[in-house]
Amino acid sequence: MAKGSKKTDGKKSAGKKAEGKKAEGKKAETRKASALQTVAGTAGGGSLLRLKAGDLTFLARLETEAAPKTCAAFVKALPFRSSFVHVRWSGEGVWVPLGDHDFGVGYENHTSFPAPGQMLLYPTGISETELILAYGGVRFASKMGQLAGNHFLTIVEGQENLPALGKACLWKGAQALEIDWA
Repeated sequence: MAKGSKKTDGKKSAGKKAEGKKAEGKKAETRKASALQTVAGTAGGGSLLRLKAGDLTFLARLETEAAPKTCAAFVKALPFRSSFVHVRWSGEGVWVPLGDHDFGVGYENHTSFPAPGQMLLYPTGISETELILAYGGVRFASKMGQLAGNHFLTIVEGQENLPALGKACLWKGAQALEIDWA
């Protein structure tokens, strides 16, 4: 009889494990949906942000399909205020050093070669947390070597002014940055 009880208990235990995995999966789906709702539900359901950098203004689209966790984490930081400075090792880009700030995300939709108008978030790792916006050719790197960041934002209006932003950061120094809902 004891053997029969153990088999039954084993089946119940396996059933409980399966139910637990299903519940965990549902929780993960709920968290992802919540993050996407945070992005889509704020500011009237849009996914467009306005970037003011120096005296230039850009309109950018959140890449919610490709980088939902990064977008949701960044949206929580809005309005975001800092300064763009010219990159040191990456080529034609401007960046925002964020030190040890932790957005709580890992890699998703990551690249080392953003196209002009693409913004990356380097979540943390061998270098400090940072944002980088390409205005020309970029190979994302730090003094530690090549990096990859999460492409989460793309300039959709004002791309023609990106080289002017890069030159302003290079020749005039840090440019005030504000990112908020459009």
